[in-house]
Amino acid sequence: MAWTKILAENALASGAQQVVKVGNKNILVVNYENQLYAVENNCPHLKLPLKAGKIQDGAIVCSFHRSAFDLNTGEVKTWCPWPPGVGKLLSMVSQEKTLPVFPVRVEDGNILIDVPDA
Repeated sequence: MAWTKILAENALASGAQQVVKVGNKNILVVNYENQLYAVENNCPHLKLPLKAGKIQDGAIVCSFHRSAFDLNTGEVKTWCPWPPGVGKLLSMVSQEKTLPVFPVRVEDGNILIDVPDA
């Protein structure tokens, strides 16, 4: 594993989100209920940014088409339900794909993530 220091631990308050660049990847780091998560910042549906997404029940919800992904596993909870009626057609543009997630740890007051091939 190649751990990369990305932020000071106190730089991300509970409920906060921040995009960091590691190598050629944009990673969204989320502090949800005082637990840290790191996911790819692009929704697997149309590669739109997840930064504006809301966190609900342990999942990040894409603000564009409301696809939802588990923060722990990246598994799809909901695939493209928005807008009503049209969402079904948009879901056919791209098959369901999991959201890449990355290991996170805190060490010596810093947040580190492991991003392969970064």
